[in-house]
Order: sequence, then structure tokens, then C-alpha cells
Amino acid sequence: MRVYSGTFFAGSIFLITDCTIMKSVQTLNRWLVVIGAILIQLALGAFYSWSVFTKILTDPEGIYRFSATQTAWIFSAGLATFAIVMVLAGRWQVRTGPRPLAIMGGLLLGLGYVLGGFFGSTFWAQFFFVGVLAGAGVGLAYVVPIAVGVKWFPDKKGMITGLAVAGFGFGATIWVKLAGAWFGGLLNTLQVFDLPNVQSVFLVYGLIFATMVLLGSIVMVNPPEGYKPEGWNPAQAQAAAKLGSEGFSPARMMRTPQFYAIWLVFASSAIAGLMVIYCIQLFGMDALEYQGVENAVVITGTAMAWYAIFNGLGRILWGMISDRIGRKAAIIAMSTIQGVIMLLLYHGFINFGLATGLIVGASFVGFNYGGIFALFPAITADFFGNKEVGRNYGWVFTAYGVAGITGPLLAGVFKDAAAMGASPKVWMTPFIIAGVACLVGAIIMAFTRAPKLLATPVVEKGEKEKFEPELELEEA
Repeated sequence: MRVYSGTFFAGSIFLITDCTIMKSVQTLNRWLVVIGAILIQLALGAFYSWSVFTKILTDPEGIYRFSATQTAWIFSAGLATFAIVMVLAGRWQVRTGPRPLAIMGGLLLGLGYVLGGFFGSTFWAQFFFVGVLAGAGVGLAYVVPIAVGVKWFPDKKGMITGLAVAGFGFGATIWVKLAGAWFGGLLNTLQVFDLPNVQSVFLVYGLIFATMVLLGSIVMVNPPEGYKPEGWNPAQAQAAAKLGSEGFSPARMMRTPQFYAIWLVFASSAIAGLMVIYCIQLFGMDALEYQGVENAVVITGTAMAWYAIFNGLGRILWGMISDRIGRKAAIIAMSTIQGVIMLLLYHGFINFGLATGLIVGASFVGFNYGGIFALFPAITADFFGNKEVGRNYGWVFTAYGVAGITGPLLAGVFKDAAAMGASPKVWMTPFIIAGVACLVGAIIMAFTRAPKLLATPVVEKGEKEKFEPELELEEA
């Protein structure tokens, strides 16, 4: 009798606890999810502040004396690890739930930077701790706000993916300015445990990043099964629900030509943005100093900050634009504009007022580059369904890992050539390559049509929602 009573009591406790959790999820204001997502992404945006450290790391008379190619490898290692781990994170999220995955990611990100602070005096130490370990943390946490946000906002997928990842771009502004300018610049004023300036900043940043992700993870929970936002069109809700249950699994998605088309367009767009993130300070200083412009360091720092600001704005605005004109049309427009800007960046923008031209050009590139992080998660959900968007987007995001190696290394090779006495005009070549890649991506997207799913939400402007009895794939 005692055993029975105890079992009944324990079961009651679990039932009450479960009901309490379900009730809290059901009554959760979905905009709190957005706040948590932005907080997480602000910390994850640490990677985009990498260029603020490159001048010190590559100083031939400094304590590190890395080559530009070595610093590019650290950055690329982080981006590649980020993309690879994100594929695994999409699978793990199904088993663990979003909150534990975000917590694990925040702890790894923070640990990587902290260890980079204590032991990052060599290239290989920074490569492993700041590149691989911290990159793995970003990969684990990054997918969580996107997957959770799309489920809470099936009625505003473009806008919510833009808001969810906007912090990644804005975060770079905070960490760049905090390290280089605000309050005298932590790189100039901070020294912790007698560590050099770069390592001191790594240590402090690691503690801040872990704290921010842990706080944001509190609201990273999925909505109840069958959740529908209040006031949402019932026809849209029915289509989205059907698509959620009948959409593509990753294996099924990767058998479609649409997946490979989206992958190539993502890679081409990311190469341009990542190359500029890595080299904006190095390229800007070479070009401006070659033409006799004073205060090149200040100008390039400003260009970096504006790049990051417009990166964040692009994520929000391109997402909102895509909700109006369609995801496909938005990606074509974004890729075309980015291609033209990259082709004009050296002669067009640099010669246009020099300092002003660099800042304006960097802002355009940042704005368009930011857009890919709102558009591609949303088009993945549109084409292949909401239910598996976390796993499916992880595979699409591997394109970012390839671009993360190609873009920065492309810039690093030409920077090393310029350092050996070549004219800064050698920088024209990587910008031309990136520009052409973006234009090719726009053409590929123009010839890509969505798969005809059992239920297909609006993808193109003016296209009515359809319910198809069977699956058909239109060729890309």
C-alpha cells in the first residue's frame, strides 16, 4: 500500500509539473522568444568582429606576427566548424529540445574564447580554441532561435528569421567598437592576469558571451502542438499544418535539384560578404594609405562598424521585403545588387570620395550580406516545410562553411601579395571573383522553382496557395 501511495504521489507530481510546463508554454508571449533570440545572436555575432584583431595579430613587430593567411585560417576554421556542427545541431535538437542545445552552445562559445585568452599566444592555440571550439558553440546555438522562431511565427517567416538573426550582425558592431573605440577601446586599456591585449579581450568576451546565451535560452521552447497565431488566416494555417507534417526530411530534400540550387546561391552570396568581413580593415588601409589618405585606421574602423550595422538592418529589412515580394524575387534582387557592388567596390567606391566611398561600399555589402540569413532559412521552410526546418537548414547552411573557407582565404592570399610590395590593385581580383559569383547565383535562382508539395504556402507574389494531391518536383 505504501509503494502504491508513493507511486501515486510521484506520478501526481510529474503530472502537475508537466501541466505547469505546458501551461507556461501555451501562455508564453511569442515576442519574448524574439527577445531571447536576439540576445543569443548578439553573443554569436562575436565571429564577425574578427577583423578588429587582425591588425594586431599580423603586426610584423608585434608579439604574435601571424601572416594574413594564418589569421584567415583562424576565421575560416570558426566558420567551417560553425556550419558543420550546425548540421548535427539540427538533428540533436529533435532529441534534446531547443533550450539544452542553446545552453551547450553558449558554454562552448564562452569556453573557447576563455581558453583562447589564457593560452592563445600561438597560431595553433587560437586556431583550435577561438576557431574550432568557439565555432562549435556558435553552430550549436545558432539554429535554435531560427527553428523556434519559425514555429512561433508561421505567419511572418521572413520577418521573424530576419529579427532572429539580426543580433548576429548588430553584435559585431558592439564587439568591434568595444574592443577598438568605446571607452578608449579594450584592446588599448584592458589587461587581465597580465595577458596581452588580444588575449585579455578574448577572456572577457568569453564570459560575456556565455552569460548572454544562457539568459536568452530561457525562452527557447517550442510552441504547443498545433499552435496557430491568433487572427491568422485559417486557410494559411491549414496549409502550413499540412506542410509541417508532409514536408521533406533532409534525405528527401537532398534528392531534389532545388536543394542544390539554393545551396549554390547561398555559397555565392556568402563568399562576398565573408571576404569583406575578413579584409575590410586590411584592404581599406592598403587602398587608402596607397592614395595618401590620413587616419586610415579610423576610417576603416568606421567602415567596419557601418558594415555591421547594415548587416543587422539587412537581416530585418530583406526578411520583411521577402514577405511582400516573395522569397525567390528577394534573393534574385539581393544577389544581383551584391554582385554589382562588389564589382564596383575598388574603382567605383574607393575613388568616390575615398574614405566616404569605402564606408558607403562596406554598408551596401553588409546590408545585402545580412539578407541571406533572413532569406535562406525562410525559403528552406517555404520549399521543404516548417517541421524539419532546423535539420534542413543545417544542410543548406553547409554552403556557408564552404564560403567561410573560400572568402577569407581569397582575401588573405592577395593581402600577403600586397604586403610583399605589390600594388594594392591586386585587391581588385578577389572583388571581381566574388562579384561574378553573386551574379551567377542570381541567374541560378531565377531558373529555380519551388517543389510542388502536398501543401504549398505563398512563395511568389500574387501566387495563390495550392493543395496538390501528390508530390511533383519541377526541375531547377
